[in-house]
Amino acid sequence: MGLKIIGMGKGIPSLSVSNDDLSAFLDTNDEWIRQRTGIESRFICTDETLTDLSVCAAGEAIKNAKLTADDIDLIICTTIMGEYRTPSLACCVAERIGAVCPAFDVNAACAGFVYALGTAEGFLSSGRYRNILIICAEMMSSHADFTDRNTCVLFGDGAAACVVTEGNALRYVNLKCIPNIEVLNLPVGNGNNPFAAVKKESGYLFMKGKEVFKFAVNIVEQEAMTAFEKLGISPADVDYYILHQANKRIIDSARNKLGLEESRFPVNINRYGNISSASIPILLCEMVEDGRIKKGDTLFVSAFGAGLTAGSVVLVWE
Repeated sequence: MGLKIIGMGKGIPSLSVSNDDLSAFLDTNDEWIRQRTGIESRFICTDETLTDLSVCAAGEAIKNAKLTADDIDLIICTTIMGEYRTPSLACCVAERIGAVCPAFDVNAACAGFVYALGTAEGFLSSGRYRNILIICAEMMSSHADFTDRNTCVLFGDGAAACVVTEGNALRYVNLKCIPNIEVLNLPVGNGNNPFAAVKKESGYLFMKGKEVFKFAVNIVEQEAMTAFEKLGISPADVDYYILHQANKRIIDSARNKLGLEESRFPVNINRYGNISSASIPILLCEMVEDGRIKKGDTLFVSAFGAGLTAGSVVLVWE
């Protein structure tokens, strides 16, 4: 049993922060950020909560699927961290939209959307679930150090959601982890535990950019070749490569390795920055809304993130 996407939606903060806005308090400038990342602006939460964004995205996805919250059998949220350590963000969304069904979070970092599709396929194949709501939501502004120009300029906030059900769109899925904790992580403290041998404070997102860049470029090419060999297709048979929006240079490097034209590699990182697991579904949602994706189009979707996690799927749009 496979799956297909029958409705999508997104939730975006109202405040767009430009590179010039950041340069007002950081030792950086628009040219420096654009040349190294391809990012021009990003959306940052002010009074919106991550649950607010998730509920907005979920509501649009359910409406576009022509369903109601009563029709949802399972909610899977992907996030680095919701508003609470517990309950899950999925439970918070379920309460707000009035859904009464199993709900849980998945933390696969930036590869979360691909992991959620693979997870949903397993639940659908059990025959016990019919309509699954996937929500990818991240508030990266709460994890970034806004005194560090090398990291804070990269990230933004946002959410996207889709409803999936039984179908034949999903032709291939591959999930993996190549363990390497030190190059990309977000440390958590141990509170005020009086018995802790060492006091640990909560920290900010840490990344060794060069090592992550090298991993990302190589893993996209490896994932693509593995998928194409399995399916018996060539890179030219894919209409769109929907890649994690981490850095425009990563996307360009992957495209050059595959020897394909730029039009097959859509981007929105220039307007959104890196929104971790929400990056790919926000881009996918925009492409559905503006009609770029049509029935029968073949999509290669690939992501990579802290862990180091990676994953890819091939979808033939229904």
